[in-house]
Amino acid sequence: MPADQLSTTFQALADPTRRAILSSLTTGEKTVSDLAEPFDMSMPAITKHLKVLEKAQLIERSRKAQYRPCRLHPEPLKDIDEWMEQYRKFFEASFDRLDDYLKQIQTKEDNNDG
Repeated sequence: MPADQLSTTFQALADPTRRAILSSLTTGEKTVSDLAEPFDMSMPAITKHLKVLEKAQLIERSRKAQYRPCRLHPEPLKDIDEWMEQYRKFFEASFDRLDDYLKQIQTKEDNNDG
């Protein structure tokens, strides 16, 4: 049974190396060598990470002569943002209720002091 896109995206983002690769791609297209440079790992290991990101549709790889530049493909990240919006609304509402409660307590304390 194939995983849904959201699960595949979260699985790809679970690894700190892959998140660092994505972060690096926010500044523009990079070669595999450029992406591998900051890491102390073999090129085959970097290639495995890139394959996971490509399978999750978080990056696109093209061919330019002997190079295979990578670029960020942000649509799956937008899907995560949309999925998280429901939780963002929940937490904002919870904080608003807490703020209201704290104001009520402060008002009662101010009335008792006066």
